[in-house]
Amino acid sequence: MLNKLNRIRRDFNQWSLFTAAIGFFVAIPILTITVYLFDGVGDMWEHIVNYFLLEYIQNSIVLLIGTGILTTLLGTSSAWVISNYNFPLRSLLKWLLFLPLAIPSYILAYAYVGLLGNGGTLIGCLQTIGFSIQKIELMNIYGLIWVLSFSLFPYVYASSLAMFSSIPRSIRESSDLLGASNWRYLRSVAFPLASPAIISGLFLVFMEVLNDYGAAKYYGINTFTTGIFRTWTMLEDLQSAVYLSALLIVMVVIINSLVKWQRGSKSYAVKGSTDQLKSTDRIDLKGNKRLLVWTIIGMPILFGLILPLGQLFYWATLTYEKTFNIELLQIALQSFTIALVTTGLILLTSLALIYFSRWNHLKSLHFFKKVATIGYVIPGAIIGIGVIRSSQSFITFFDDVFSLEIGFIFYSSSVVLIYAYVFRFLAVVFHPLEANSLKVGKNISEASYLLNVGKIKTLFNIELPLLRTALLTSGILVFIDVLKELPLTLILKPYNVQTLAVKAYEYADDERVAEAALPALMLILTITISMAFISYLQKRDKLNI
Repeated sequence: MLNKLNRIRRDFNQWSLFTAAIGFFVAIPILTITVYLFDGVGDMWEHIVNYFLLEYIQNSIVLLIGTGILTTLLGTSSAWVISNYNFPLRSLLKWLLFLPLAIPSYILAYAYVGLLGNGGTLIGCLQTIGFSIQKIELMNIYGLIWVLSFSLFPYVYASSLAMFSSIPRSIRESSDLLGASNWRYLRSVAFPLASPAIISGLFLVFMEVLNDYGAAKYYGINTFTTGIFRTWTMLEDLQSAVYLSALLIVMVVIINSLVKWQRGSKSYAVKGSTDQLKSTDRIDLKGNKRLLVWTIIGMPILFGLILPLGQLFYWATLTYEKTFNIELLQIALQSFTIALVTTGLILLTSLALIYFSRWNHLKSLHFFKKVATIGYVIPGAIIGIGVIRSSQSFITFFDDVFSLEIGFIFYSSSVVLIYAYVFRFLAVVFHPLEANSLKVGKNISEASYLLNVGKIKTLFNIELPLLRTALLTSGILVFIDVLKELPLTLILKPYNVQTLAVKAYEYADDERVAEAALPALMLILTITISMAFISYLQKRDKLNI
């Protein structure tokens, strides 16, 4: 014990203190929920358990299973076709398959009601050509599965495409020599090798499903997230909302544990020389096979991108004169400003955590890195409740101890909202930056230290320029996530702050869904341009290698 204390005293430095302070400060929301669990249940908890809790659990599980199956089918089939076959417009279609991710799921939900609801655009087209159909009922849990799947399948597509494209040619040639058909090669070789990547994509899908509020609320499906909102806003029982948040965290932990259990101690590494680890030669397709491939690729693009965008553009032409005004431009400016400020703070916080923890010599303090970056796997509604609870504690403390009223800082500005964004999306920047900083290595920085250049100066003058592309790419990803975020923004935004995502939601919630089209399209256009810039940065890096 004494030796351990001596080691701590020896290894402790100012960077240790900074690492612990940043990690603790960022993780306050989740720590607050943990502490307040010991205060007991809220007044409405028994009512929630008797009438709602089972429905929350059942609907959440059904959504996870249904969305998991459909996104796996859509994502892996599209990735397999793109990585293994040649056909016209392949390069364009490869990029288009990423774009449904630019349409937030709640906006896709609004568009599908306009397409397939009573008097919907697509229904009208079908009636014109002779179909006697009035509507296709989507306002149920199966419709929600459909919407979420076509919105989120690019997560699975992206991860499986990367893995399918990196399978060595030697493995494919060995399979062919053994007489395996394409189907057997996919089922017995390629799919098992790609399973960790597919499951990683599915994990992100599951987190987005559990985080969804806008689509579930609009379709009238009771989930944990809608239940947390209802308990806090309608039942006015914040303590019961804390307990629902804790149960949702348990569900997230179970999913994470299942992912780790599935991966186990098995190795999926493909050994070979650099020449072997090239993409397999793609097969040229003709006739009926080409038609089948076009069907596999066309379905997700049609239902996840073309039809919803067509409906939004149609609505925008009808409501343009009413909704395009100076107020909408101000809302767009507010959205971009909040997203940019949040992105800057997250970049700074990530760099501080990465390098302070590296300069700190206490390995036990690495725990604070893990706690600070857990936010991305926690639904926004939970973080919102944690921030509200912790804010109330700060306000009460300053009022009781110093007789200072600081509530206006929390409730009349965007400070609390931006802080919550930092915790929610810190991992989006932290993990890519940490991985890229490890590639830079220690040799350059240690050479600088030998020349008596300080750590901070070395970081700014040498290491950050080498991380420029990683900083830009991860920053753009955070910018996109902040623009799209709905549950967290609805809970924490002050009354004088508005975002494009919230404006679109409010129009739809007021049954003015056509008027939601213009803010939705502005949001989608911004996200699409951002995604295109990321693609450009990645291609530029490949050309420079």
